[in-house]
Amino acid sequence: MAIIDAGRPALGHLIARRRAGWIVGLAAFFLLVACIALLVGTVPVPANAILAALAHPSTPGLSHAIAWDIRLPRVLIGACVGAGLGIAGAMLQALFRNPLVDPYLTGVSAGGALAATIGFAIGVSFAAIPLAAFVGGLACALLVAFLGSGGAATANLRLVLAGVAISALCSAAVTLVLLRKGSDTLTILSWLAGGLSGRGWNDLVWCVLYLTIGVVATLFLVRALNALRLGTTAAAGLGLDVGAARLQVLGAAALLTAACVAVSGVVGFVGLMVPHGVRRLIGGDARWLLPGSAIAGAGLIVGADTLARTLLPPTEIPLSVLLAFVGVPFFVMIARRPVEL
Repeated sequence: MAIIDAGRPALGHLIARRRAGWIVGLAAFFLLVACIALLVGTVPVPANAILAALAHPSTPGLSHAIAWDIRLPRVLIGACVGAGLGIAGAMLQALFRNPLVDPYLTGVSAGGALAATIGFAIGVSFAAIPLAAFVGGLACALLVAFLGSGGAATANLRLVLAGVAISALCSAAVTLVLLRKGSDTLTILSWLAGGLSGRGWNDLVWCVLYLTIGVVATLFLVRALNALRLGTTAAAGLGLDVGAARLQVLGAAALLTAACVAVSGVVGFVGLMVPHGVRRLIGGDARWLLPGSAIAGAGLIVGADTLARTLLPPTEIPLSVLLAFVGVPFFVMIARRPVEL
């Protein structure tokens, strides 16, 4: 027994080193994708000119404008959106113990989009849009959680169907708001389609502000998330206030999603795909899964946004359309194969 006990710390260190290695690898992947995103675009500018503009921010010119006013803030916003959706998806999957859950499928994104659309339609300041999206997303998350509750054998199906139903209802309500608005509907529609076109430093500031609040809240929920992965009965046995913890996780996930929806519109399947991929690499421990999902989500959105603006120039493909071609087959695959959370 002494030999076995002595071997456990070594095994734990080995697992931690392997997880840390994957985190470093994901970070390297993100940096590579970000560099590519900075160097390519619809306007052909030599790579050395972009690098020179980034190295000398005070030098005016076309390269400076493209690098500092268009590409760099867009890459940073894409990283924030991907990180927020990745973390939110990992949290919701752990909360509901459901591999099919993400902010898009649980109605959080749709509720946030509806509230944000109403805010845009009535002329609310952009600084308040994430707050409105948070309220709408949290309300839909609570409603979906209530409608999807039930027996263990049917809980997953009920939750997904409830999310689909609430999302459809929110989409119908958005259409009514747009019909009532009349003017500027094309601007709101292009935002709803999902994308980072036209976003700048001001959008980044507000996105980072709300994301920071959500991430700080998430840091205090790591223990609760690991307990909830075991089921509500086991979590309560460990001394967790399950009701309060569920509400806190829903609130943090809704805030993260709201910060993303406010600048990118509705972007689906990121919170579904990213946690699954990261979980296969480093396991389901929230201490590792959350940062891994943040980095992988950032890389996914930045890479997808680069493809969206370069595949069919000068037309820009909406992010939601591009990701759907990957996300829908991924959803079908997960639905057919049980996944261990």
